[in-house]
Amino acid sequence: MDLTGLDVIDAHIHQWDPHTTPRLFSKHAKLMRYLPLPIDLFAKFTPRRDLQFVGDPSAYVGPYLPADYRTDQRGVTVRGLVHVEAEWSGSAPDETRWVASLPFGVDTPALAAIVGAADPAAESLGPTLDAHQSASPLFRGIRATVAHHPDPGVKSFAAHDGLLTAPAFLDGFGQLATRGLSFDAWLYSGQLPELTALAERFPEVPIVVDHLATPAGIFGPVGKHTGKTASERREVFERWRDDITDLAAQPQVVAKVSGLMMPVLGHPVPPRGLSTQVSVLVDRLGPMLAHALSVFGPDRLIWGSNFPVDKPVTSLPVAVDAVATALTKAGASAEDLRKIFGGNALRFYGIDLG
Repeated sequence: MDLTGLDVIDAHIHQWDPHTTPRLFSKHAKLMRYLPLPIDLFAKFTPRRDLQFVGDPSAYVGPYLPADYRTDQRGVTVRGLVHVEAEWSGSAPDETRWVASLPFGVDTPALAAIVGAADPAAESLGPTLDAHQSASPLFRGIRATVAHHPDPGVKSFAAHDGLLTAPAFLDGFGQLATRGLSFDAWLYSGQLPELTALAERFPEVPIVVDHLATPAGIFGPVGKHTGKTASERREVFERWRDDITDLAAQPQVVAKVSGLMMPVLGHPVPPRGLSTQVSVLVDRLGPMLAHALSVFGPDRLIWGSNFPVDKPVTSLPVAVDAVATALTKAGASAEDLRKIFGGNALRFYGIDLG
């Protein structure tokens, strides 16, 4: 569709340099740098659940920095970016400081907001939040590592579920309210009832559910026993639909229309350098986006590219086109799209681009 005049705020990107900053995947990136193996051979030694999550490990073995994003965004007018924490393995506020130092806004979109890592259950939460806020005035909120999937063949980032409703987590979470900070929740769709319970308990904390809660296997098989058949995929969709409807009843919760090209959803990954066609993505994403629009409305949806994580499946312009087309088919107006692709992010993250 024609995207002319659509000024975009990309509300979910990642930047990293695993060679010079501490990332959970730095060890593998450095190995590839000093022992240059063909990426396809490297992929053969990557655990299956990791490979199914990333689709193509090449995005993780080198830096992804402002110039790389500039290349990927060509064809889409992006005014500002929201950076979300990404597997930093050192002191979390150091990531905020590092991101703020990157050369955004020169010949790339401006850095508009930063979401840093923090664990509400940690005794050090207060000092960590202080350090984030000192590191950059663009710091707006946190994301915690809580994503867990019951299928052992699907990559989890937390040892178990239930973290969002654990007593220590709840004890710390209120500090977000007192500091006026938001919470980005990335989890798998089976954890949505936990997030709803958290939102009910803290109506004063703005919450965004990242990636429409990542219903793994909704488009194809992943893991050991997820999304193997059309019937199983339908069950994933129906449970996601019901649970996200309950979450949407909490008025302070918004949803990111992001991460919808993640391979863990069950997308087939095209050969490297190719992109899944817009029409194919519109057909796949249509039911999810139609439901999200119906329960959150156009004022509580925020678009983000999730680049470079989504890059193995599609290009950034195709991702924008596919989401905009699917939302339009679901009844979104041109004004609705302006909100979803920009205005809502400005409001939620308190962005001022001058």
